Amino acid sequence: MRSPALRHVLTHLITPLLMCLGMGLAYMGAFVTPEPHHLPVAVVGSAPQAKVFAQTVKDTAGDRLDVRTVPTRADAVGLLKSRAVTGAYVPSAKAPELLVASAASDMGATAVEKVFTPVAAKEGVPLKVTDVAEPVADDPTGQGLFFLLIALSIGSYASVAALGAAGAALAMRVRALLALGVSAVVSGIGALLAGPVFHLAHHDLAGVWGMAWLYSAGILFIGVGLHTFLKRWTTLTMMVLFVMLNFTSSGGLFRPELQNGFFGTLHAFWNGAGFVEGVRSLLYFGDDGLSGNASTLVVWLLVGLVVTGIAALYERPRRARHAAGHPGAATEPTATPAPAPPEREAVRSAEAEEEAEEEIEETVGV
Repeated sequence: MRSPALRHVLTHLITPLLMCLGMGLAYMGAFVTPEPHHLPVAVVGSAPQAKVFAQTVKDTAGDRLDVRTVPTRADAVGLLKSRAVTGAYVPSAKAPELLVASAASDMGATAVEKVFTPVAAKEGVPLKVTDVAEPVADDPTGQGLFFLLIALSIGSYASVAALGAAGAALAMRVRALLALGVSAVVSGIGALLAGPVFHLAHHDLAGVWGMAWLYSAGILFIGVGLHTFLKRWTTLTMMVLFVMLNFTSSGGLFRPELQNGFFGTLHAFWNGAGFVEGVRSLLYFGDDGLSGNASTLVVWLLVGLVVTGIAALYERPRRARHAAGHPGAATEPTATPAPAPPEREAVRSAEAEEEAEEEIEETVGV
């Protein structure tokens, strides 16, 4: 290609086009056709009739449902509050009841209701739906935590460009300290949004802030470390890790039982799922499962610290050579490299600044 300017433009178009493809595949693959896959439900009753009824439901639904029986209604409520089941059906000839916990997943509760409403209709009686764990009135669908996740993610991965590109001249330890500070600010904004602004969290706001800090810090340290090796491709990598795979597997809109196996598997260990499910545990389910979700975020943060440490070791020899006035390894030990003309140095500096600005604009623009 003869035109350097055209080649430059086409090269930079690769990233947004790959983002377009990746976002389409991820979001449409995860959200367009939600279908139950082994959705866990319970039937209340210890009599043989209850077991026969449960087996009939299972045979009718096939792989869409995993059906178990529990002896009492209290046992069913316990399973719902531990999120072991999505719904529990209490059979009755006069007043059948469906127990759900919409704070765990509004979409999941709706899916279970669609399954059991026709069952009650066959008996000619209306189905009573009881929600044993409702979200707060300020977040009636329970999806506010998903949008909080988006805000924290954008603040974190967009800051990586500033720390990695614009801060490339700084020592890694300085960038790491800045990442620490930015994560505190991003998580503080998240706590402000979740508490005083939109009232998603009516209690345990400090715990929400702590979960947000773990989440943000993990993203920032991973991004700052990766930037040493990936440079301008860091933007695309961060989008894949913390948008395409992260939002879709978080469980913020659909629980994994309503998604295909790929996103359902990611839900078990991805950091977005750790944050959303951890905050749900904190706010609605008496801390049930909180330690496991917090551990997921801690592991991601540790990975980020390791990646940043490796990047620091990689950069150290190059910075030492630069500080000694030897930008490259000399062929002859006694030879003194000729200084580059001031014009060439100015051009290199301008190109580096332009590339950093382009990378920041790409990240923030997304």
